[in-house]
Amino acid sequence: MSGAAGQRAGNRRGRGDLLRGEILAAATALLDSRGDPRAVTLRAVARGAGIAASSIYPHFPDQSSIVLAVVRQAFAELSDRLRSAADEAGDDPRRRLHALCLAYLDFASTHPERYRTMFGRPRPPAADGRPSPDDPADLGAGTIRLVVDGLTACVAAGCCTSDDPAADAVALWVGLHGLAHQRTVATAFPWPADITRRVAVPLSHLV
Repeated sequence: MSGAAGQRAGNRRGRGDLLRGEILAAATALLDSRGDPRAVTLRAVARGAGIAASSIYPHFPDQSSIVLAVVRQAFAELSDRLRSAADEAGDDPRRRLHALCLAYLDFASTHPERYRTMFGRPRPPAADGRPSPDDPADLGAGTIRLVVDGLTACVAAGCCTSDDPAADAVALWVGLHGLAHQRTVATAFPWPADITRRVAVPLSHLV
């Protein structure tokens, strides 16, 4: 093996996407194990991926760009999980919405450190004062859209009295987000078995 001990050979030409994925995997593992995005340093990520730190720069210019990529990937995974859970629930819109809520909470409990980072401090606004496109509110737009679609389907089926699914989807997300946070910090609390339904039903205006 050439190079420093413990470092693997570089990717062949055209394999840059593979190396980028390995860097992201190492960064995600660091975040999950350390619980602090500040632990995701270039040196630590390089060590986890088995590469030289200089090999990171063609893919990520700095530490913050790596963390942002991890967050983007986490939001994409969350949306995929919600979509899959709803599809597996069948055609009944109430069941689909409930499955979506359960999947959201499961993601938060399975990846608590990742979840906290996803909704951490927003990035500074642009020079013109507009919000950064990398703010959680923007990165999570796909997730909110799935909730809006779920509520809209319930309205169409006559099992939801919402007259503004977009606004009520935000309210439902706030409820789920609060429950996810409390479950993380109050692990010993005797949560009711049906707490998800108790939160989701009134916020969704289900009948």
